[in-house]
Amino acid sequence: MALPKEPRQKMINLMYLVLTALLALNVSAEILNAFKTVNNSLDTSNQMIDQKNQTLFKSFQEKLNQADTKDKAAIWWPKAQKAKELADNMYNYIETLKEELKKASGYNPPKDTTFKEDDLEATSRLMVEEKKGNELRQKLEQFKKDLLAIDTSFAEQYATTLPLDLSIPKSATSDAAKKDWAYAYFNMTPTIAGITILSKFQNDVKNSEARAVEYFHTQVGAVKMVFDTYVPLIGQSAQYLMPGQELDVTAGIGAFNKESRPTITIDGAAVPLQPDGTGLYKTTVGGPGSYVKKLHISYFNQATGKEESKDIDIKYTVGSPTGANVSADATRVLYIGVANPLTVIGGSGVGDEKVSVSISQGSLTKTGPGHYEAQVTTPGEATITVNDGKNVTPFKFRVKTIPDPVAKVGNSKGGRMPLNEFKAMAGVRADLENFIFENLKYNVLSYTFIATGKAFSERPGISVNNGAVFNSETRALIDKLGPNSTVLIDMIKVEGPNGVTTLPPISFYLY
Repeated sequence: MALPKEPRQKMINLMYLVLTALLALNVSAEILNAFKTVNNSLDTSNQMIDQKNQTLFKSFQEKLNQADTKDKAAIWWPKAQKAKELADNMYNYIETLKEELKKASGYNPPKDTTFKEDDLEATSRLMVEEKKGNELRQKLEQFKKDLLAIDTSFAEQYATTLPLDLSIPKSATSDAAKKDWAYAYFNMTPTIAGITILSKFQNDVKNSEARAVEYFHTQVGAVKMVFDTYVPLIGQSAQYLMPGQELDVTAGIGAFNKESRPTITIDGAAVPLQPDGTGLYKTTVGGPGSYVKKLHISYFNQATGKEESKDIDIKYTVGSPTGANVSADATRVLYIGVANPLTVIGGSGVGDEKVSVSISQGSLTKTGPGHYEAQVTTPGEATITVNDGKNVTPFKFRVKTIPDPVAKVGNSKGGRMPLNEFKAMAGVRADLENFIFENLKYNVLSYTFIATGKAFSERPGISVNNGAVFNSETRALIDKLGPNSTVLIDMIKVEGPNGVTTLPPISFYLY
């Protein structure tokens, strides 16, 4: 700032500089970090909304190729594409504003990728003085108008509930803020706060797009499934039996639709489907011992109209030439942080007292005749060696860490949820899904609760929650939630057998 020669004006300008410096000093590191946390959470929420929209667009493509739905899909598909085009253009424009704001605060890539987060002048200069804020509001108003104009029935339903409120914040107190939208949002705002406000509008745009695409998708209707393939399903209890043993045979008919084929994985690897819709998996078995294969099948349930899944454990035993055997009572994997139960059998017909067992890492504790608990420490492999006095037989086990749990509210991992159902929930929990040790518990230590919607048009509602149960501050935000609100639960810290870990965020659209 150039200082004028006139003493009085010079003094005013000097006082302004001092005041600005004091304001900058008052923007504490805690406040700046809070803005960064909210901004990161909004970015995560935008990515999750994108994933949801991609799923809907993929379903649209499928409906365009199905005889029962292609005519309706051909009507609504262009409208969904138009909504995406409008949202992408608006989102990208806001992204350019964020880049301009960072550059005005010292961002100079690739030489310098940092910027002055607490700069109080850059946001005011760009958004207020250079009128970019008013330009933003005009573009957002036009986006909302164009989105509602895509379809009259959509406009009738969402004209007043679209999550894009462009009114001046009620918290505005000065005359200038009450009259000027850009001034109310951006005047004397730290750069990181300005970026967070822009991210909030990007989130509103993405949510508006999601409402439109979901509405257009529902107009197509569900696909009527027809069973056109039948396959005999036969299973037997064993292929090799001894005299006197019982043979069990199960038989039935499986009915399929060729256009609705299941997705099958075994131990996480995809299984190719045969023409009749069944999967064929082949593998060469390893060393002696008991094993478990994890089978997961996803399919469309015609009765419920929903995608469903089933998980099944396929257990088998590989014999040993010596007759000795070590089986993990839960699975052929040893997990770090828990006591893994084992059953050990000597192979020479000797008593348990003559069998010695050792492990290559961690420790073994005998809990009874032929029964042990293994504690392991390092991921990779562990060898358990059985010595019955005549033969020494090694058994190899994989060693893994316990998988991270999944954050849930009630039984939901996120997505659409009735508003009243969400309000009835007590808090956040961490659940180990489909894990062999059923009694393992994870304690939720803390999380950040972020609410957006009509009741939070000025700024998102934010609460830092310690413990699993919604605290009074979070509960107050929940009470304000209305239809078409969005909740993001981020920075979820939980503690389990392997210590403290942070889980991915979960988000909910409440209707």
